[in-house]
Amino acid sequence: MKIGVVLGTNEPESAWNAFRFAVKALDSGHTVRLFLLGPGVECESIHHDAYDVPGQMQAFADRGGVLLACGTCLRSRQMKGSDLCPISTMQDLVDLTTWADRALTF
Repeated sequence: MKIGVVLGTNEPESAWNAFRFAVKALDSGHTVRLFLLGPGVECESIHHDAYDVPGQMQAFADRGGVLLACGTCLRSRQMKGSDLCPISTMQDLVDLTTWADRALTF
């Protein structure tokens, strides 16, 4: 199954769970694309003792998951894309939702 995930929060536990879900879906043989939107674009810089969000992000990327970050949301926070979170567009989010058999939001 093709699964699209939209993550719109920088709350550590929710972001961690979104990536844990995405990793598990990849491990179960699904194809997953994840789009960071709004505060979600800040996930790479979350530091929390109990919720290793950057570690789950890397696990997602290591398994071949596609991760995109809203360019407008990044720029509004004076942030840039990275190798892990490349800049993307609203059109990429439209494409993700039409590509996916199922779309989830966190």
